[in-house]
Amino acid sequence: MSTTRLAPSPTGALHLGNARTFLINWLLARQNGWHILLRIEDLDSPRVKLNADRMLMDDLAFLRLDWDEGPVYQSRRAENYAAAVKKLLEMKLAYPCVCTRREVDLAASAPHAEDGSSIYPGTCRGKFDSVAEAAAYAGRAPAIRFAAPDKTVEFDDAFLGRRSFNVARDLGDFVIAKSDGTAAYQLAVVVDDLAAGIDQIVRGDDLLESTPRQILLYEALDPAAAMPRYAHLPLVIGPDGRRLAKRHGDTRLQTYRRLGVPPSRLLALLAKWCGIADCADSVQRPADLLGRFRLERLPRQPIVFGAEGDAFLRAGI
Repeated sequence: MSTTRLAPSPTGALHLGNARTFLINWLLARQNGWHILLRIEDLDSPRVKLNADRMLMDDLAFLRLDWDEGPVYQSRRAENYAAAVKKLLEMKLAYPCVCTRREVDLAASAPHAEDGSSIYPGTCRGKFDSVAEAAAYAGRAPAIRFAAPDKTVEFDDAFLGRRSFNVARDLGDFVIAKSDGTAAYQLAVVVDDLAAGIDQIVRGDDLLESTPRQILLYEALDPAAAMPRYAHLPLVIGPDGRRLAKRHGDTRLQTYRRLGVPPSRLLALLAKWCGIADCADSVQRPADLLGRFRLERLPRQPIVFGAEGDAFLRAGI
């Protein structure tokens, strides 16, 4: 049996874009008999909101999106991440880095086109023999970076098709553990996916460039493991063309719930965004969409949420 995961981050409330991705993941899982694990990705402690995990689970339950196992909290798995970092350091596949973000920006040869960050130029690669030496040199704890090999990583995306990246050239050596010892996203999800046997990953295409990084970590940590099958989906964006966020107003499910919008109305809008037409009066629960959803019919362009979508939801009150 294949296994997938719903992996919300409790740094804020569930918004409509998140809900669409989770609905698609759920539909694919129930159509294909996948086991669903709920994982709470709560490692970004400064941004984690009190009780946000409970709110996220309540929103999923409100939409009748269920799961088979969990929740599993990343914040309770620090020892597993530390063991993976230690292994990669011992294998000389990772190294300590004492560069500040400003130093990386100033030294980088090229900007990262998607988010404005910079490609790390490898300043600290091979500079220190140990983490202790790096810490003594800088007077502070170093971060740990993965040494990306100069090779092409290729994979077949279930929605986007064949994709290839040279991580060393296109993305640079990447952080796997922060200077405070917290595991970075790229490492934590691979360690957790390996442990849970996750072999189906459905997520937004803003994480497409994470995939070659994570494939390299899979190969390093468990060369015998089968790679997951990935499906990266177009995002829901605002009228300005940017990813749905607070700047576009309040798009939280909690807000529409407080207004009295029923789950059937929310599901009808999400279904439309999934390429399922004319279901405003026929969808009461996600299971009603199982016979109508096809991944290949999903719109290829990002979905724009604006006044029209908001009016549709409010008309259901």
